[in-house]
Amino acid sequence: MAKHGADEPSCRSGSLDGEGRTSEDRSLLHQRLAVQELIDTEVSYLHMLQLCASDIRSRLQQLPQGDLDVLFSNIDDIIKVNSRFLHDLQETASKKEEQVQLVGNLFLEFQEELEQVYKVYCASYDQALLLVDTYRKEPELQRHIQGIIEAVVPQAGSSGLSFLLVIPLQRITRYPLLLQKILENTVPDASAYPVLQRAVSALQDVNTNINEYKMRKEVASKYTKVEQLTLRERLARINTHTLSKKTTRLSQMLKQEAGLIPRTEDKEFDDLEERFQWVSLCVTELKNNVAAYLDNLQTFLCFRPHEYSLDIPEGPAVQYCNLARDLQLEAFLTFKQRLEGLVWQPLCSLAKALLGPQNLIKKRLDKLLDFERLEEKLLEVGSVTYQEEAARHTYQALNSLLVAELPQFNQLVVQWLGQILRTFMILQRDLAKQVLQRAEGSMAQLPHHHVPEPAFRKLVEDALGRTNNQLRSFQETFEKVLPPPTTQPLLPGSERQVQALLSRYGPGKLYQVTSNISGTGTLDLTLPRGQIVALLQNKDTKGNSSRWLVDTGGHRGYVPAGKLQLYHVVPSAEELRRQVGLNTDPRCLTPEPSPAPAPSIPTVNQVIAVYPFVARSSHEVSLQAGQPVTILEAQDKKGNPEWSLVEVNGQTGYVPSGFLARAPSPVLWGWSLPS
Repeated sequence: MAKHGADEPSCRSGSLDGEGRTSEDRSLLHQRLAVQELIDTEVSYLHMLQLCASDIRSRLQQLPQGDLDVLFSNIDDIIKVNSRFLHDLQETASKKEEQVQLVGNLFLEFQEELEQVYKVYCASYDQALLLVDTYRKEPELQRHIQGIIEAVVPQAGSSGLSFLLVIPLQRITRYPLLLQKILENTVPDASAYPVLQRAVSALQDVNTNINEYKMRKEVASKYTKVEQLTLRERLARINTHTLSKKTTRLSQMLKQEAGLIPRTEDKEFDDLEERFQWVSLCVTELKNNVAAYLDNLQTFLCFRPHEYSLDIPEGPAVQYCNLARDLQLEAFLTFKQRLEGLVWQPLCSLAKALLGPQNLIKKRLDKLLDFERLEEKLLEVGSVTYQEEAARHTYQALNSLLVAELPQFNQLVVQWLGQILRTFMILQRDLAKQVLQRAEGSMAQLPHHHVPEPAFRKLVEDALGRTNNQLRSFQETFEKVLPPPTTQPLLPGSERQVQALLSRYGPGKLYQVTSNISGTGTLDLTLPRGQIVALLQNKDTKGNSSRWLVDTGGHRGYVPAGKLQLYHVVPSAEELRRQVGLNTDPRCLTPEPSPAPAPSIPTVNQVIAVYPFVARSSHEVSLQAGQPVTILEAQDKKGNPEWSLVEVNGQTGYVPSGFLARAPSPVLWGWSLPS
């Protein structure tokens, strides 16, 4: 009995050790089964993806390519990532002792890649389901699709496409569960345990990030739609809720402008938006320039001088016509087609791609005003409604999406722009090379065709230098000579208008139009050359000093400042008579002794032209500076003293009175260009 009692404790401890070893062996077995389940299901999953990408997609070619891109999204990228993942996963089987830890490290290594490829697929999943619903409304198409899927994947059943499309979503959400199962069967003090914990947490974060990305994409797709609505459709959308939102936002904005409440500062987004606006401006300017280039090219192609008969049977003229015809029908036409296809169309697509982000940035500003108001309410009240909380999340989703994707978008647009510019330069280079090749025969007839390129360049530079010196010499001499006035004569019948402007604004505010002006804008004026206007303001409402606000005496509007010059008031009738010696002052009628007039001295109605004048109608006569003129009447038929009826070289007509003056000596004076 004593011996039996002494052996009892040792038997109990042996039994406990056996149970512990059995429990450990059972956990280790379940752990290995969980790892094997991970590998086996990964093999089946990858095989199903390859069937979708190869067999099923290739048999659905009757669907539009755009539909196939939506349905299968980036499944090729998923196959590449999961193929490498499976290969590394299978290699861990050879290391039984370290396999669990290697599996955990493998998931940590592939964390970012899995998130990148699966978030793209998940974001387009809802759009793919919409396509599946549209196919179900077409029985014949639905039967065809279902037959293909059942032939390749019989287990899909009646679910068809929906069964296949959901597989990647199910797989990425199952990874944390598989890892959790391995973790549960791992001893806590094992070296693999913390690694598996980090792997489980990492894959949970991956799924959380995918859900947030999907939500941001849904918000973005809602606000990036650019709708072309008529005024009636816009008015039909206005309701009490819309007016309330816009009124609240306007009130919030006015408070910020007045400094009553602080404005939310986001330096990171502001820098990104500034960069985006700069890129958008570059795209717009380049598009406008290319459009003008194409218009000019079309105008150039419409001009065909080689089609005119020159009555020259042979020689360089015939050779030129053949070359011009060849270039017109082939080289330039091909260049225009390539320019439209390789530059203009991509540029239009790029400009269209900017509309979505632009609309998204505008919506962000509206949502920011809502967000700021709700933040104030949270501080004051401590809570918000469900709808208000959704509005806060909408702004946060929009802001996160823009901050995350605007840098990449800006970079892609800059790269796209650079590629378009490089393509444009290559097209220009190819055109120049093609023209030179076709013109080699004509170039052989040039006087300097045998001169090497460096010597020819030196020859051209010398010729340009001599021409430049001649122009500089002419300019220096010209500046020493009295130039003719640029002031144009007044339009007939505009004397009363000028007098009204003069009495209202004074002589310092009067300007004259130097060339015809055609107004293009709503507030722009259309004025003829010679019109007198009064300056009201030397800039427009935006501070642009190249557009001046003027008054014509009847209308007010903007005109280009470069087509106006200060108007010098012409002498009155009395001043004109005094100038030509016809003063009617009675005190001047007293005869004074004077020598007998010589034939070379002009009479009282004999004057000279101080400035040249070009006749614009049959009622006017042209003048040259220094030319003797006989005044027949010192006014026109309406009594306007600014025009005088004169006789010049036997021709009679009207000239501006301000262009005439009494000769101070028998010698005529004037100015002429240097010889």
